[in-house]
Amino acid sequence: MDIRSLSATSGYAVAKTAAKVDPEYNPASPGEQMKASFEQFTNTLQHSEQVSVQAMTGGADPHALVQALAQTELAVETAVTVRNKVVEAYQEILRMPV
Repeated sequence: MDIRSLSATSGYAVAKTAAKVDPEYNPASPGEQMKASFEQFTNTLQHSEQVSVQAMTGGADPHALVQALAQTELAVETAVTVRNKVVEAYQEILRMPV
């Protein structure tokens, strides 16, 4: 038996489970997905602010502060990247001939 067919078979087995349909998945409208993303972003910022205040008053672990700040940094970088892509798409639309 050829080794390539064995690796292809094992690759297919992995891909088959990764592509399995989740029966509980309920696709939301794009507007609802954006709203959920904005709410998660806001919640991350609020949590980070609370942990920062607790750390300043001596009520939070420094490790929790670093973790909250890292999560906030990631959220802000993601938001900036999305904003840049939206602006880029808008500029492309403006360049289209009518």
